[in-house]
Amino acid sequence: MSASDNAPALGPTDPFGDPLDPENRPARLAVGVVGTGRVGPALGAALQLAGHRVVAASGVSAVSRRRADALLPGVRLVSPPQVLAAADLVLLTVPDDALADLVAGLASTGAVRPGQIVVHTSGAHGVAVLEPATRAGALPLALHPAMTFTGTSVDLDRLAGCPFGVTAPPELRPVAEALVVEMGGEPEWVPEEVRPLYHTALAHGANHLVTLVAQAMELLRTAGVAEPGRLLGPLLGAALDNSLRSGDAALTGPVARGDAGTVRRHLGQLGAVSPDIGQAYRAMARATAQRAVRGGSLKEEAAAALLDVLNEETT
Repeated sequence: MSASDNAPALGPTDPFGDPLDPENRPARLAVGVVGTGRVGPALGAALQLAGHRVVAASGVSAVSRRRADALLPGVRLVSPPQVLAAADLVLLTVPDDALADLVAGLASTGAVRPGQIVVHTSGAHGVAVLEPATRAGALPLALHPAMTFTGTSVDLDRLAGCPFGVTAPPELRPVAEALVVEMGGEPEWVPEEVRPLYHTALAHGANHLVTLVAQAMELLRTAGVAEPGRLLGPLLGAALDNSLRSGDAALTGPVARGDAGTVRRHLGQLGAVSPDIGQAYRAMARATAQRAVRGGSLKEEAAAALLDVLNEETT
């Protein structure tokens, strides 16, 4: 049996219609959530707002159970196989490294039913990781919301217009895109073979941005600034907007200008205050210099002087 044999109809007249057309959205489904971390309850709640019904969820820690109670009130918390037994659509919202073992275990116990829609939200994986479930007749979808989650009702508002990285067999692409639209998101097709690179890009941008901002706030507090967020907010907001619009052309500051003396003074300050942040500064300054050279805003000789400073040993 092929995946298309089990595909749920998206509308009364055209099973593979335009997912943006309300008449071509999935029939109302019983939804189960395996993993009640920050993502699962929010997506489950979004599907409920779209008219589906979350019938069961599973969570291990006390925090995850409280989160499920808050976002999915009244939904019973049971084991993962029991979630699958109750649901037409299953959301697997567990950490990336736990996903393969979870899928294999559920498939080996016979918990997966033919025609069941099995969705994971891992950015790092496509649908290949769902192969054990697919062999059991499930319809595999990878729907990754490109957003950071808080695990609170705030996430529901943030889902409006949120891009989702979508990977699915071609015959299930309309189903995947329709579900994303129902959750308020915007589907972005990501081929299976580039899924790891897609996730690398997002993690590098979002996670390391948090680290950089936290480091800048730490240094400002050390410098006596009581509310570093007020100082950084407008500057970082403008920098982010400029970089998204203009890419490398948005580079400014002493590295992009080739001010090696200023960079040396920065490193001296960091060596005295926070050597760990100093190492991060060196790494980012090298990368910035390389990009500025490639973009033509920094001359090779100025970049060489900067790199000499950045490569100086600290004691």
